[in-house]
Amino acid sequence: EGILATARIVDEENIDTSKVSILTKVTLLNMGTKKQVTYQIVSEKEADLKLGKISASSQIGKGLLGKTIGETAEIKVPAGVIKFTVKNITA
Repeated sequence: EGILATARIVDEENIDTSKVSILTKVTLLNMGTKKQVTYQIVSEKEADLKLGKISASSQIGKGLLGKTIGETAEIKVPAGVIKFTVKNITA
């Protein structure tokens, strides 16, 4: 009930795609493997890696928030540091 009481509907047209934020889809280039991946940044409860949805509170999510196209994010994960370059941001 607490989650529903504070929930709000966000119109996709009002999502700021100038930087990575919650509900944006971000296409990244993994600088180590040279592979491209696309993730949607979502809340912790909606996260599902199989569907390409990562939590804004995860290490990768935190590292990407606020980045713009062309910026590189260095993200510390248990296996070391991963470098991603932001290629595209959409709603």
